Amino acid sequence: MKKHSGMRPRDIAVLLKIATKEQNNWYMKDLAYELEISPSEISESINRSVIAGLISSDKRTLKKLAVLDFIKSGLKYVYPQQPGAMVRGIATAHSASPLNNQIMSEEQFVWPYAKGNLRGQAIEPLHPKMAAACQKDSKYYELMALVDAIRVGKVREQQLALEMIKERLQHA
Repeated sequence: MKKHSGMRPRDIAVLLKIATKEQNNWYMKDLAYELEISPSEISESINRSVIAGLISSDKRTLKKLAVLDFIKSGLKYVYPQQPGAMVRGIATAHSASPLNNQIMSEEQFVWPYAKGNLRGQAIEPLHPKMAAACQKDSKYYELMALVDAIRVGKVREQQLALEMIKERLQHA
């Protein structure tokens, strides 16, 4: 068995991309293309997730309860984030759908992205190509924005985000 050298932020991004595939077949090369991460990094990410118990040993089946538990209990401690400088980018956390329909705030949070259409405080994404990857898949975008609400949000935002993630994982 391979040695586990610790989870990396992009591992959560890979797991949630797999969740958006629902029951459809998927290939590592497709994940690599869609997330703009190298195929070898996708493979290593999935191996780390198998060792951590977040995906089954067949490397295909997401352990939804374990992923949800990690998001709920560990994400904000393992991958903390503080809003940064004002930049142009793509909305995330409570500034993006679906939370922006329920939470009104003067603060705007964004992933820095040159092609973005919103100005707000920078939130470092879980992987550098997150904004581009989310432009290709609206379900994935919602999940990743909800994850950021857990990383940077207040208690109410975190609770709403967690409920929405749970709902989406149940249908995956």
